[in-house]
Amino acid sequence: MMESIAERWAPRLLSVLRIVTAFLFMAHGAQKLLGLPAPMPNPPALFSLIGVAGALELFGGLLLLVGLFTRPVAFILSGEMAFAYFMAHAAQGFWPLLNRGELATLYCFVFLYLAAAGGGPWSLDHVWRSRR
Repeated sequence: MMESIAERWAPRLLSVLRIVTAFLFMAHGAQKLLGLPAPMPNPPALFSLIGVAGALELFGGLLLLVGLFTRPVAFILSGEMAFAYFMAHAAQGFWPLLNRGELATLYCFVFLYLAAAGGGPWSLDHVWRSRR
């Protein structure tokens, strides 16, 4: 039976979702650690809570960008975003739109999905599995 366009592209779009999400997520870590693309008003100490978050965001995002160790890294980053939501946003009210936590919530659930689904065909994980 012939494969539909949706069936053929779904795995590739999983990879695109992973790549785009990782690229956007890395910007948060780069800002915290490197002051790029815009410096933070008060750069954090590396071993502070924000510094550790920046390292997770930059280096975890880089691993997700290339699709290496996708499942465990995505699971860790999902937890980081859940932690960030409850630390910084939830106390300001229930609704993510009002407590400014919608981005943390969205990252949390996209990463949770990637932890379950993997990196897709355009990932180093896939290349590594194919060669074994």
